[in-house]
Amino acid sequence: MESLSFTPVLPFEPSSSSGEENDCLNNIEGCALYRMLPVNAKEYVKQAPHLLEYMHLFPVDVYGIPLFFSELKRDLKGISEPNLIYPADETTFVHIFHDANDVRNYYIPIEPSFLHSVQELLPAVEILLVDLLDSLSTDPVTDEERAGVLKGLFTKVAYAPPPGEQIPKALSPAVQGGKPGVGSKLKGFLQKDLTARKNVKSDAILAKFPRMPDGRLVISASEYKALEYLLIRDKIDVGMLRPFINDRYIEDITVDGVGPIFIEHKIFKGLKSVVGWNNTEDLDKFVIKLAERTKRPITYRNPIVDSTLPDGSRINIVYSTDISRKGSNFTIRKVMDDPISILKLVEFKTCDYMVAGYLWICIENGMSLFMSGETASGKTTSLNAMTAFIPPENKIVSIEDTPELQIPHRNWTREVSKGKGRGEGEGGDVTMFDLLRAALRQRPNQILVGEIRGVEGSVAFGAMQTGHPVLSTFHAASVEKLIQRLCGEPINIPKTYVDNLNLVVIQSAVRRPSGETVRRIISVNELVGFNPETQGFSFVEMFHWDPVTDSFEFTGKGSSYLLENKVATMLGIPDHKKAQIYREIEKRARILERLHKAGYSGFYDLFHMITKVKKQGLLTIDVTES
Repeated sequence: MESLSFTPVLPFEPSSSSGEENDCLNNIEGCALYRMLPVNAKEYVKQAPHLLEYMHLFPVDVYGIPLFFSELKRDLKGISEPNLIYPADETTFVHIFHDANDVRNYYIPIEPSFLHSVQELLPAVEILLVDLLDSLSTDPVTDEERAGVLKGLFTKVAYAPPPGEQIPKALSPAVQGGKPGVGSKLKGFLQKDLTARKNVKSDAILAKFPRMPDGRLVISASEYKALEYLLIRDKIDVGMLRPFINDRYIEDITVDGVGPIFIEHKIFKGLKSVVGWNNTEDLDKFVIKLAERTKRPITYRNPIVDSTLPDGSRINIVYSTDISRKGSNFTIRKVMDDPISILKLVEFKTCDYMVAGYLWICIENGMSLFMSGETASGKTTSLNAMTAFIPPENKIVSIEDTPELQIPHRNWTREVSKGKGRGEGEGGDVTMFDLLRAALRQRPNQILVGEIRGVEGSVAFGAMQTGHPVLSTFHAASVEKLIQRLCGEPINIPKTYVDNLNLVVIQSAVRRPSGETVRRIISVNELVGFNPETQGFSFVEMFHWDPVTDSFEFTGKGSSYLLENKVATMLGIPDHKKAQIYREIEKRARILERLHKAGYSGFYDLFHMITKVKKQGLLTIDVTES
């Protein structure tokens, strides 16, 4: 992929001492600025000298030395004027810098290529790389293998002399390649992105730069690192999006068209980047290549694509100025490296232990549940967290448009719909409706549907009727609106079928008095049934979020239709001891609290501990108790 980006627009005047960085890079220990850095920052600088280059550019005399963090904590969100740096990956760092004139602060990715204009060198490097392609003797398949090949080739076309070495004056017209024809079929994966081609101008381009006797370009150490990084980033990876994709603290990446990249950060919320695009032509070219990376090519005929990036992040692309007036736009919903567990949701106050205990016993005993709310309310995250409550021995089938769910169970069949735009032609569609029908023949214990929004809803309710618990997300802000959507076009569920759905959890993004936007489970509701005389539905609110105290009330304690008439019966609790089921919720809440205090808050750690708890018989109910 080609970057096609504009030069970063820094939100500060570069320091007057920024010309000293070359001497400092040759003698880091002797650099005055280096000696002022905290210990963890010195370690970063040793691993990534370009970070020290950036520090020389940043006016520390005006703003002070940024704080350096190896890991960000949620309490940092209270900083009013952030000035801090943290690593996005092993080579890239991020500077969060305040903007006094805007609600969005700056997001500055510090890459090896950030401060070095090597655009003039790239054509010369690419010309020499094309010469070497025929010397390849292996056929790289994965991105890791391709990156290794490209790095190996780069060492044969560029040379960075150590400090003090005299640059040779002798020049060579070309680098000698290997046996002609070997590996010629590999040219496709590199040449398609190499902008330079062998032509009459090649010699003129190469003549601009000093070269070794063997033909290698002579460049500085900083230029070498910048070029190597750019080649991998732009030819193998996702171009200028790489720092954003690798930053685990980013939730969403948005490009509205020409202009900067906007992000939603887990800690610092809405931020604006100092990089982006300054014309629609370059942006369109980037978007076309980005769509190719997802294996769903985009065209004027098919200008809208929903897909996933190689790392699993969900992306929506709208192509061309005919539809998007500011230029092509796209939004990326980042995939979670380690899914958020239910205990993390308790930490975030999305729910509490009692809510979690109630959901645990319901899901474990095969109740069907819809996680409902508006866009970006955290529905999928919460639903994914609840999968830890599904019995570990169960078989699960998940059905999604774009794969987002990450389920800890070993017996998990993951199915993804296939729509137009993947190159299969008109007859290649496999819809969620098709996959859901197929899933019913696979004898699953639970069916998870990424989102119900169309005719697949009728199949889902058919599955519930035949005893297959269904867990899914749904777009509706209340139980009433959910029922209206279920019974209307295009889902058209008969009203008498709606009570096959047992639970509706309403989640929302709400604004607190402090101005902070947080995600909360607003209510947990049991659907009881449909009254044909009144044409109304009855449901009972089991848990209610109190916005004043920011806490949860167990409003349905003692009056749960689901617990007393379904779950208790399945567990063998006699009628006269139905109240015991409420003590079971309290017990599970205590188990979760103890696991939390013991440090088992990771998604997979918690699942394994719940499995152990179950195997040890700690969840068994003694119906002989008084």
